[in-house]
Amino acid sequence: MTDTDEPDPRRWVALSVCCCALFMTLLDVSVTNVALPSIGTSTGASPAMLQWVVSGYTLSFGLVPVLGGRLGDDHGRRTMFMIGVGGFVVTSVLAGVSPGPGLLVGARVLQGLFGGLINPQVAGIVQQLFRGSERGKAFGALGSVVGLGTALGPVVGGLVIAAGGEEFGWRLVFFINAPIGVAVMLLARKWVPGTAATGRHRLDVAGAVLLGLATFCVLFAAVEYDALRNAALAWLLVPCAIFLTVFIRREARLTRRRADPLVDLRLFRRPSYASGVALAIVFFASMTGIPLVLALYYQQGLGYSALQSGLGVTAAAAGAVLMAPLAGRVVTRVGRPLVVGGCLVFGVGAAGLAVLMRGTPESNVALLLAVPLFITGLGQGAVITPNQTLTLSNVDPAAGSTAAGVLQTSQRIGSAIGQAVIGAAFFIAVPAGARGLSGQARYDAYGDAFGQAIVVSLCFALAALVVGIVDLLRGRAGRAGA
Repeated sequence: MTDTDEPDPRRWVALSVCCCALFMTLLDVSVTNVALPSIGTSTGASPAMLQWVVSGYTLSFGLVPVLGGRLGDDHGRRTMFMIGVGGFVVTSVLAGVSPGPGLLVGARVLQGLFGGLINPQVAGIVQQLFRGSERGKAFGALGSVVGLGTALGPVVGGLVIAAGGEEFGWRLVFFINAPIGVAVMLLARKWVPGTAATGRHRLDVAGAVLLGLATFCVLFAAVEYDALRNAALAWLLVPCAIFLTVFIRREARLTRRRADPLVDLRLFRRPSYASGVALAIVFFASMTGIPLVLALYYQQGLGYSALQSGLGVTAAAAGAVLMAPLAGRVVTRVGRPLVVGGCLVFGVGAAGLAVLMRGTPESNVALLLAVPLFITGLGQGAVITPNQTLTLSNVDPAAGSTAAGVLQTSQRIGSAIGQAVIGAAFFIAVPAGARGLSGQARYDAYGDAFGQAIVVSLCFALAALVVGIVDLLRGRAGRAGA
């Protein structure tokens, strides 16, 4: 579709179908977190295996968006979307019938691969079907789905497990994906247009392998650090740097020759795209580390259950759900100042968490922290989807899925870095023997550690703010010189 084409009348229904698929892949993360105790009891899984039930999905989910985006651009996004959804359904059922933890972890890794195939197609379909202010509204709707999936996951997981019982409830958590996925596939076949493919190009297999290895080194080090707290995992950044350097040099050579690179590096000649990717990395590092350390604080410091801990962070998701569609409606008029303002709002909310933590009685802390958490959610809603809209605004829709895949991989890498670094700051600040404390002493020890972790989060948020301001000033200078 070109700018002069009539918009596809099916575009809003197609967006709804895509939102359902996106919701399914995101819900699966937060729902599974609540199901871990039941999985351990039912299957006898060790703590390390339980960690990989979650981490295996996260790791594989982050490996394929760039490759999946390229496949969608070359061979049709609806085709890749339906393959992704179909594979997600099959692997969900495989996870649900798993007799033991080994097969369950394997199924979760495959689930993540198919989930990572779905997401860039969704962004590419939005790029293809929507223009102007409508595109911002569409990305705003996707942002609301992200917040809603995060907020509802612990609640849905708790209800499903309660309905199915200790033995069968966690299996239902995976089985519920089957009817949702089948319905999405049927609706996609009717309502999602068969978006045009750019042609059958030679797939850059070597580039895909190099990028996959570099991404794997970062994500594996991060998810394993969450379980082991072994600083030696940082050595994985050395091969990561080597793989990434070789990948960039290869892609630059293929780009110069116009020889079908996995990632056409001319994308990064667009300052809005390069700035958007950089901002995504540091903002997601700041954002995703906070729920992690807050959950640790609630469960280890206050003795909350996983469900209580999950409910304790829903205020942030509620703020994101509220703000994302509002920001989507105005992003094309306001532009990059909206993202800069969102970074500021997020930073204010994060700072409020640290301040309130120190002066609030233990009995009231979860309730009062809901206010700054809600503010951080408003900031997230004003940053994530507007940044995605602005980052992809000047990208040719024919390369929309690949460009979105690079952006989404950047988000996953930022999330992994944030969880590892902010989590490390938390554990370093927890004094030895803190778990043996009780009452106010235990509360203060974990509260101080949370405050130290928030300082690190604020450093990442400040970096995102600087990137946003630089891009804003660059854009204004460019308009003044035009």
